[in-house]
Amino acid sequence: MKNRSAPGAPLVPVLVYEDVNKVIAWLCKTCGFKERVRVERPDGRVMHAQLQYAGGDVMLGSAGAEYKPPRSNEVSHGVLVHVDDVIAHFERVRASGVRIVTEPTDMPFGERQYTVEDSGGHRWTFSQSIADLAPEEWGGRTGT
Repeated sequence: MKNRSAPGAPLVPVLVYEDVNKVIAWLCKTCGFKERVRVERPDGRVMHAQLQYAGGDVMLGSAGAEYKPPRSNEVSHGVLVHVDDVIAHFERVRASGVRIVTEPTDMPFGERQYTVEDSGGHRWTFSQSIADLAPEEWGGRTGT
């Protein structure tokens, strides 16, 4: 059964922020995400949001007693997003003023990637495929 109130992707990261409104604006305006669902408190602060990008989904939640965003310099997870042109995407994101963790780099496994840390302390890696390599070509192996 399809539920129009739930994300459609089979795997959906959930990230917690102090200011969900600010992150929605950044992800949509700068990174190309589209807002799908928003639930607001009476004061206008967002409690929950669902965003989409290229068929994938991410949910954003407001910090509370149960969930808290990471503290400065703590990394417990990251989000990887595939984009068509990493360099153009990087220039747009860098102009937004977020902290750059790594600049665009060609990786040995055939991806060009960069990583930023958003205002809530979450790390986002944006990646572009630049070569089709078997895992064995760069030191990995195919799962059994």
